[in-house]
This record gives sequence, C-alpha cells and structure tokens, in this order.
Amino acid sequence: MFNSTELERYNRQIMLFGEEGQSKLKQATVLVAGLGGLGSPIAIYLAAAGIGKLKIVDFDNVDITNLNRQVLHYEKDITRMKVVSGQEKLQQLNPNIEIERVVTRIDENNIKSITEGIDVIVDAMDNYDTRFVLNSATVSKRIPLIHGAVSGLDGQVTTIIPGKSPCLKCLFTSTPPKEVFPILGTTAGIIGTIQANEVIKYITGKGELLVGQLLLWDGSSNGFEKISIMPNTNCDVCGHLHEE
Repeated sequence: MFNSTELERYNRQIMLFGEEGQSKLKQATVLVAGLGGLGSPIAIYLAAAGIGKLKIVDFDNVDITNLNRQVLHYEKDITRMKVVSGQEKLQQLNPNIEIERVVTRIDENNIKSITEGIDVIVDAMDNYDTRFVLNSATVSKRIPLIHGAVSGLDGQVTTIIPGKSPCLKCLFTSTPPKEVFPILGTTAGIIGTIQANEVIKYITGKGELLVGQLLLWDGSSNGFEKISIMPNTNCDVCGHLHEE
C-alpha cells in the first residue's frame, strides 16, 4: 500500500494510528469547499497528512487583500485562479496525493455532482448561503460536514454527522447578513487547522469529534469554550432524521 518514501514521510503519524489508519487517509476523498482563509490551512494540513484525494473548489481569483490570511497563495499569484495556485502548492507539498480542482461557484444546481464520491465535506466558505447548500447535501447524502467560521479574532467549529448531530440549519434558522468582516490571518489558521484535525480524526477513528458540540475560539483572551448543541426535531433539513 505504501512505498518506502511514504512510510518515511508519514512515520510520525503511523506511530499514532498505525499503517491501517494511514491507509484510511490514503483511500479517502475529501472536498475542501473554498480555498481562502480557512481553505488554505485545511488543504495544506490534509495534503501533508496524506489524504489520498483532495477535491478543491473555488471560483475566485487571488487578490492582494487575500494575502494577510490565505497562506496558500503568494504575491506572484495575484490575478491567478485560487484553485490553480492552490493545486500547484499542494502538489509540491505532497506529490503522492491526487488533487482535483473545480472552478465553480457552489450552488443547488451543481452540488450533487461536486459531492459525488466524497467521504468528508469541509466547509471553508465565507457565506451562509453556500454553507446551507453544503449542509443540505450533507444530510441528503449522509456525508459528514466539518463546519468552520471566523470573524476578527473569533471562530467556531462543529462536526456534523447526519442523524447523530444537529445540522447547520438547526443552529442558524436564517441566513446571517452578508458583510465584509475584519479578519486576522491567525484566526483563520487556528480554526482551519482544527477543521483539518477533525477530518483526520473522523477518517482514522482516532480521538473524540466535535459532534453535538460547538467549539468557540476567543482569540482576544486565548480561550476555548465547548457548547453542547442539540438537533432541532422541527428542522426542515434534518428533522426527519431525529424523529422518535
């Protein structure tokens, strides 16, 4: 399953969850929806960990205003498509993995094809309209969704397992207003890294997931808080999964 180079590359991880766990990572296909502030650290750490296939989806080009937080892109990448810039760096980081890039804005018309063959969806978006599209696909296809969101010095993460946890619509019944919000690069780095960690734990079966819990990060005080969250049996997306 592994060549000698891979065994050496992943040696420290294999010490954690064995070759069987590493093999699970190699066989997994993960969708990273968005390749910006959150998507950058998510994709970097999943590529480094040896996820067999990353499907990276974004429709935007790199802008100079992205560079304080979107660490997958450099100044030379300004005006290039994010998925092109991202694939280039990720393939250099780990040539042993497969990377599929998709240039599109995720919506209700293409979400079915985008999520075909996916084992885990990672929400690295910056708006709730698209997050709710991912959420619906998660519930309908029974695919786990690792949600993350950031603003300023604050962030949040939860892992959605359809039928076992609340979905995003349980937590946010309406779409929050769209706005250009302040953001520090380290906030996106912290939250994105936690999301990547949840993906790896889910695939390998190692550790406790944030299922039924919302992890809140307050960067101004360096504080984490976990809040228990319950499914809404009246939720129009996942309520039918929680009927008694």
